[in-house]
Amino acid sequence: MGIRSQSLIWVSAQFLLIALIVLQAWPWTLRALPLAILSMGSLLALWVLLHNHPGNFNIRPEPKAGARLVTSGPYRHIRHPMYVALLMVMAGIALGAERLDPAYLWLALLGVLNFKAALEERLLLQQWSGYGEYSRHTHRFIPWLW
Repeated sequence: MGIRSQSLIWVSAQFLLIALIVLQAWPWTLRALPLAILSMGSLLALWVLLHNHPGNFNIRPEPKAGARLVTSGPYRHIRHPMYVALLMVMAGIALGAERLDPAYLWLALLGVLNFKAALEERLLLQQWSGYGEYSRHTHRFIPWLW
């Protein structure tokens, strides 16, 4: 299976799971913990945007032509802060639900984003010679852990 096919599968799975989490969680209750997690995820996304301009992003794991490697801001600590922001927002939504279905879907989203990140990292290693060194000093999703 080619890179484009793999990319399409992971991106499609990501958006399907996001939609399912939102639909399964609706209507969700505004409680302190879900709202705090959702807010922290939103703030992380804003921090990412301050260091990595939208033109540099690609929804697919393949690097955009002319993109640059960003290692400042949240990227100093983790390689995929936008995935973490998305996971936090979706966790807030899932935790606001009155049932467990969204939580199981969130775990599936975590798995999909992990595989998508692994594919992206293989491609980034091919595009930027400095990516290997950068990845040795940062973690995929959680600073100092994972």
